[in-house]
Amino acid sequence: MSVSQTAIEVAQAVNRLVDEYRQRCLWFLREDYYPTTDAERLRILEYIQRHGDLIAFCRAAEVRQWLLQRSSEASAGS
Repeated sequence: MSVSQTAIEVAQAVNRLVDEYRQRCLWFLREDYYPTTDAERLRILEYIQRHGDLIAFCRAAEVRQWLLQRSSEASAGS
């Protein structure tokens, strides 16, 4: 799997979490907001972990690990 494909999959996973937890955890964001950078994605995952239940926390933590791992791989390759 290429790095760009992994990046797309991580972005899609974050967007799915945003859709799922928008009402419960991200009520303070615009209804049409989706993160576009890795920094924004990490911040959104942190919001979900902070404001969600245990399941939301665990799911966001898993996606966060993928994002951090991908970021590490990209920086190691440069």
